[in-house]
Amino acid sequence: MKDQKYQIIILVTLIVVTALWRVTSTQLGLYNFIPMAAIGLFSGSVFTNKGLAYLIPLSTMLLSDSLFAVFTTTQGFYGFSQFINYGALALVTLLGTFLKHRNPLSILGYTLSGSMLFFVISNFGTFLTGYYGYSWQGLVTCYEMAMPFYKYEMATQFFVSNFISDLIFSILAFSVFYLLKQRKVQYV
Repeated sequence: MKDQKYQIIILVTLIVVTALWRVTSTQLGLYNFIPMAAIGLFSGSVFTNKGLAYLIPLSTMLLSDSLFAVFTTTQGFYGFSQFINYGALALVTLLGTFLKHRNPLSILGYTLSGSMLFFVISNFGTFLTGYYGYSWQGLVTCYEMAMPFYKYEMATQFFVSNFISDLIFSILAFSVFYLLKQRKVQYV
């Protein structure tokens, strides 16, 4: 019963904290500092119940999209390309199911692969909306505009990216997982 209590706390915390981080970072102008691919990778790798593994990142995205729609001026639900993003997140979670040997080098490789997979698919969804036109030049422009490093201005200028946020979150998530595993907390 104690392990089940820990599991529920971990699941809810993971979903809520990541959703709140996505909303907060966007409101602060850190649009690209959101570890969505990392949470999908982590969930796919760690949770033995694969339904739950997919539920966590998709619930996080749905909760944060709902929070955007209700509490901010950022559009929470934005159409066709959003479904592509959910699909990309599910594919990253699937990738995580293949991460069995959780050593630092494997985690680094899978994190970078998952982040790149999400970047390529989600931005292809943007291209499919026709925002940049339906031509080769439109596709190139779409990816140019979505390069992983964006420049933001907030008191000072700095660079952030999905790759960095995914890497930071992966390090934190897998480290906490390792520590909890040492305490014999089992995941569902």
